[in-house]
Amino acid sequence: MTVWSELTGQAGAIAVLRAAAVVASRRTVTDADEQASGDESDAATRAFAASTQQMTHSWLITGPPGSGRSNLAYAFASALLSGDPDGDERTTAQVGARSHPDLQVLATEGVIIKRDDVRDIVKRSHYAPSIGRHRVIVVEDADRMTEQTSNFLLKELEEPPERTVWILCAPSEADLIPTIRSRVRSVRLALPSIADVADLLVRRDGIDPIVAERAAREAQSHIGMAHRLATSAEARDRRHETLRTTLAIRSVSNAVNAAARLLAIAGDDAKAISELRDAEERDNALRSLGIAPGQAVPPALRSQLKALEDDQKRRATRSLRDGIDRILVDLSSLYRDILMEQLGTGAELVNRELSAEIGRAAEGSTSADSLATLDAIQTARTRIESNVAPTLALEAMLVQTIRRPDRVGA
Repeated sequence: MTVWSELTGQAGAIAVLRAAAVVASRRTVTDADEQASGDESDAATRAFAASTQQMTHSWLITGPPGSGRSNLAYAFASALLSGDPDGDERTTAQVGARSHPDLQVLATEGVIIKRDDVRDIVKRSHYAPSIGRHRVIVVEDADRMTEQTSNFLLKELEEPPERTVWILCAPSEADLIPTIRSRVRSVRLALPSIADVADLLVRRDGIDPIVAERAAREAQSHIGMAHRLATSAEARDRRHETLRTTLAIRSVSNAVNAAARLLAIAGDDAKAISELRDAEERDNALRSLGIAPGQAVPPALRSQLKALEDDQKRRATRSLRDGIDRILVDLSSLYRDILMEQLGTGAELVNRELSAEIGRAAEGSTSADSLATLDAIQTARTRIESNVAPTLALEAMLVQTIRRPDRVGA
């Protein structure tokens, strides 16, 4: 079992990062060892480094949502921190818990990464490693940095401390400013296949193969969403209701009511995701502050809990937005299926379990209607990302789905 074992569909990217970890492990001997070993080990190291792609100190991992960008970043971090290209159990556990003293994580539960957050982690990047071979900084969702924040980080990526490694994650290189792209080494991920994701769910999580295949297919190979669908009957039910609610729209009033219902479903999903996490975070915070269960929080410590609660509120806002976007992605898969039926391509349906309803919808509209709806869904995603009120964006999108009653199949 290696640190790379729980990744799937990314053999090429894993090979690049593992080779870099091998080079890093051979280069990070102490100065005294370098002098003492003289020429043989040093020559071997140089020869090996020359035969592979060099280890660099600034990386960018890109790939579509659900491709496993963050998972790959933390696997690479584990390999670097342990000094073993395949990682070790203790370091991997610490990285998984985000508790390794030489690991820093910059993530945001909000819409943007703030400059103050970057300033703090830049300061930490100059600390020498305490127990590992490197200090590793993972920046999740680096595309959420503003241009001003990106320019602040740029200075560190140009000349990072000798044993500090930056690992940035983003959907694509185009999501970062050109000056950052020119100073990082990019590793691009592909979306894993349905079979790869299903196999991971079976192998890693013990999911029944039939459930795993359906979850991977309906999640459209998004690893995190596939895991959620495979392990939560409530999540599966909410997704099913989303599609059926949209297929039932016949009038503007239906569209308005459906928008309200989809927003409520997204809220329920976001709440389900965050409630357990919020409770665990609060319990851990109380424990770390030495406060026993049921004990009143001393006034001097209330500000720390207030800061945690504020972070959780910001996360709830983002979770709702993410939940709405997941619904729109699901609707895209639905109208893609309808379009495939209308065109007679014979392509496998994403929503195979709704094949009868999809067939009737295909008969009751034209391919031009389906294309227009797909465009409307993408427009809604763009509007919501631009802070348009979700209710208005959903209503405008759902009006496009209305089909004339005289054309609806029996």
